Amino acid sequence: MAEKDYYDVLGVPRGASQEDIRNAYRKLARELHPDVNKASDAQEKFAQVQAAYDVLGEPEKRAQYDRFGKAGSGGFGGGEGAHYSWSNVGGRGGGGSADFDLDDLGSMFDAFFGGQGTASGTRAARGRTRERARPSANAELDVSFMTMARGGTERVPLRRGGKAKTIEVSIPKAVADGAKLRVAGGKGDPDLILTIRVGKHPVFRRAGSLDLELDLPLTIAEAALGNEVAVPTLGGLVDVTIPAGTRSGKRLRLRGRGLTDDKGAAGDLYAVVQIVPPPAEALSDADREAVERLGALGDAPRTGSPWA
Repeated sequence: MAEKDYYDVLGVPRGASQEDIRNAYRKLARELHPDVNKASDAQEKFAQVQAAYDVLGEPEKRAQYDRFGKAGSGGFGGGEGAHYSWSNVGGRGGGGSADFDLDDLGSMFDAFFGGQGTASGTRAARGRTRERARPSANAELDVSFMTMARGGTERVPLRRGGKAKTIEVSIPKAVADGAKLRVAGGKGDPDLILTIRVGKHPVFRRAGSLDLELDLPLTIAEAALGNEVAVPTLGGLVDVTIPAGTRSGKRLRLRGRGLTDDKGAAGDLYAVVQIVPPPAEALSDADREAVERLGALGDAPRTGSPWA
């Protein structure tokens, strides 16, 4: 049987962007996952999609495939009969046979369920002879912002030999978006490398390794006259004194209120002032006069350089 073109398998043109390829794969993976799709050929199609993304999802492999076809892509994929088995996975310090560590290996949501591992070359162990590195399967794991901030566990569904299985993966506190978590397999089994994707938060955003920031809306009066306002933090509301004459864009620093990692190091939280004027239709004539008098005080920033 003729080998299917990987672009056709994912339903994308050959000139598709990496983002288009990734989106197509994730859509098909959801539709064809054997736990969801009970069609007789769902598992076979799912494996084809995995194999296609294993190559097209990585620019270097894709370039080889575009030039030489499947023969030039290195024969990626575990092939028929490939499988994973894991025992007592997850939990910190639980004595299980799997372990976790941050890794630099890159990949997307490929080889997640069907055992399409990638050959990873050779490595030299200290004091030992060179040996071929363990094949690895790659997957993408979405975690919420708060799970990233507080740490926790995520349940990861897998399929082994036609049977569904779930493992628990321990998420370190303050893990970076794009970080790699390696879950070591048992003897003869491939490792599972998870690329962490951290979701967005409606209030907080990351401003560094452990620092956070948020927008702090203030009224004109609060910014001009100063006030004490409640600022949300990961640990709850904290009262912050706003100095009189605070400008829009000023960053107010709350020390130690950012992220905390597993070693106890803590970052800072920055509240970025955003002065919010009242809606024009809500202003009475007296309000307008008051605003005009306020506007007449001092020089506007644009009167100086570089506006002059």
